[in-house]
Amino acid sequence: MDTEDIPFARPFVGREEEEAVLRVLRSGWLTTGQEALAFEKEFAAFLETGSPEIGAAEPLSPLNCLAVNSATSGLHLALEACGVGPGDTVLVPSYTFTSTAEVVRYLGAEPVFVDIAPGSPLMDPLALESTLERLFQGRPAYPARNGKGDGFGPRGKPRALIPVHYGGLPCDMKAIMGIAQRYQVKVIEDAAHAFPSRTDAGFAGDLADIGVFSFYATKTITTGEGGMVAVRDKALADRIGIMRLHGIDRTVWNRYTEQKASWYYEVVEPGFKYNMPDILAAIGRVQLGRAWALLEKRRNIAATYDAAFAGDGRFALPPSGTADARHLYPLGLNLETLALSRDTIIEKLQERGIGVSVHFIPLHTMPYYRKRQDLMPGDFPESLKRFQRVISLPIWPGMETAQVERVIAVLKAVTE
Repeated sequence: MDTEDIPFARPFVGREEEEAVLRVLRSGWLTTGQEALAFEKEFAAFLETGSPEIGAAEPLSPLNCLAVNSATSGLHLALEACGVGPGDTVLVPSYTFTSTAEVVRYLGAEPVFVDIAPGSPLMDPLALESTLERLFQGRPAYPARNGKGDGFGPRGKPRALIPVHYGGLPCDMKAIMGIAQRYQVKVIEDAAHAFPSRTDAGFAGDLADIGVFSFYATKTITTGEGGMVAVRDKALADRIGIMRLHGIDRTVWNRYTEQKASWYYEVVEPGFKYNMPDILAAIGRVQLGRAWALLEKRRNIAATYDAAFAGDGRFALPPSGTADARHLYPLGLNLETLALSRDTIIEKLQERGIGVSVHFIPLHTMPYYRKRQDLMPGDFPESLKRFQRVISLPIWPGMETAQVERVIAVLKAVTE
């Protein structure tokens, strides 16, 4: 254990998941079918009641959950359903993974970046509102540098905005929804990190017009690849349901299992191929039943890290709260007190077999967006500052106490 490499992330799966996969393989139906339908219903029940047991409580309003093959697909479908197209703008934080912004470009629209709040990894409501105001006035998205000119960057009608619940920590959705309602733009929650983040108002991902979850291999529950879209508006749900599978008006399961006119279907739109197969859904159903237990394991690891790094001037604990899903443990480095750079510290940790990562490299510094929108690193100073000072430590449910302690010991040793 002292010398064994510790990966940055590892899925927590076992015999129940194996048996679920075998059940599907033996059923003779491998693509989207009964397992996916059951997963959708159980996930909706969880968001309503905190339990996957269907019928545990009557929902206040119908909640539609639609399983997809990735959260990226879900974001694309959500934006398309909201009518986003060429000439539109969609506001996204710069401090996020590329999928949040790239789906905007899929539809010919332009992402407009918003900085995070000081001391926080989350979208700044004040910056969000000032950016919306500029766009609705017909001005360019970003203020002029050095007071010269009217500004620069994209112009266009804001059609939607995508707050990101970074690391499982929910955004200030009350403030964001209030702003969105004033400007009449749709809100799509990027809840890829945020299951099960339960706030006083409900689960993150069910606090806006549409929420999108990820079940990628590193996420809090996993199907290997996959995602879920949660939406209460039936018209939006119907549109997403049709567009996720070729724009066909009937599901595969319906076409192949109904005897009456089973061969006939109509293509009503040129859709996509974004459905979740039953093999993945079966894994997801098992993982969903473990969601609270997996979260408790993550919280215990985070608490051990907090206790080890609190009061140590070299480090800054990550912002957290009672609703935090603890998908990440992004530890801040007080570089002024350290002899090594952030990147050198990462290299030394990796040399000692400790898997670490960085979340995230701000999108406004990426070549594509930098060139396309004439951006500079300092245009979003809070995003840049946080990126330069944060490393993500391993936090996965199967970590043993000795592994957590080794991560702490090695990090403290390399930063002495």
